[in-house]
Amino acid sequence: MTMRVGVIGAGWIGQEHIRRLTETVTGAQVTAVTDIDAARAEEAAARVGARVFASGGELIAANDVDAVLVTSWGPTHAEHVLAAIAAGKPVFCEKPLATTVEDCLRIVEAEMAHGRRLVQVGFMRRYDQGYRQMKQAIDSGRIGEPLMVHCAHRNPSVPESYTSDMAALDSAVHEIDVLRWLLDDEIVSAQVVLPRSTSKRYPHLKDPQIMLFETAKGVRIDLEVFVNCQYGYDIQCETVGEKGLVRLPDPATVGVRTAGQHSTEVLTDWVGRFADAFDTEFREWISNLAAGNEPTGPSAWDGYAATVISNATVEARKSGRTVDMDMKPRPAFYTTRSAS
Repeated sequence: MTMRVGVIGAGWIGQEHIRRLTETVTGAQVTAVTDIDAARAEEAAARVGARVFASGGELIAANDVDAVLVTSWGPTHAEHVLAAIAAGKPVFCEKPLATTVEDCLRIVEAEMAHGRRLVQVGFMRRYDQGYRQMKQAIDSGRIGEPLMVHCAHRNPSVPESYTSDMAALDSAVHEIDVLRWLLDDEIVSAQVVLPRSTSKRYPHLKDPQIMLFETAKGVRIDLEVFVNCQYGYDIQCETVGEKGLVRLPDPATVGVRTAGQHSTEVLTDWVGRFADAFDTEFREWISNLAAGNEPTGPSAWDGYAATVISNATVEARKSGRTVDMDMKPRPAFYTTRSAS
């Protein structure tokens, strides 16, 4: 069965996913595209023989759209996801699920009222081979009960439009999701420590930031977010348990020995680092839908939790204090459904 996908948002990430669904993933066909920029929508649709719609609502209602992919501007996500749920159509939403906690809860409540999972959120790290190997090691008990996690999220540089809040909302949110999944545990508090700022940042930006989290089981997490590190895109994660530790591997690259030095390449952007994870994420999404199954990846509840925690982390930085999470109890609807 071929899943006919309508794409809302034809910016860079939308076009990249259109390419992925057309050239890399089997069993999918992009049949509809819409974007606030009509010319951009026309261009993206023409490359794959898709129809162009004037609005997300019209695209979602189309008879030749089986599933919806939302890659539009963040504040529009809730509107489109809610419309897809109302139409009974599966919807993949790039993060954030919504920009406010209230809208995330509206989505959760709408999906529960529908009675079946329709929503998947685009946290691609759960599909990265290294993170999946880490989870296998933790779940197997080989390192004993986790006690501490040390992480780093480094970018070579960011544009002037990047704000201090985005360190939590756009960057650390990926660690927030993947750590909840790795540990099968909930984050209950956040604190942010600000070391000396790098001279390589724009003056308005607090960089680097050290984010400290505690989970319900007492695991302590430290996360360095350093978005002007200059040397490359570098994602690190190490979980220390009672009997050992497991560390995320660096991307495989050749070692070069020359002129008295031994060197290996460091990636410079997130696209190269997680390209395979994106491919796996969409293959599994399409495969589940084609088989008539519910999505099994990050859920609407995961999107809600990530928004609560990232917002609290911003508050912790601004207030200088430890902030406890004001999170609703997880509904049974989401505890009985598997996640990748």
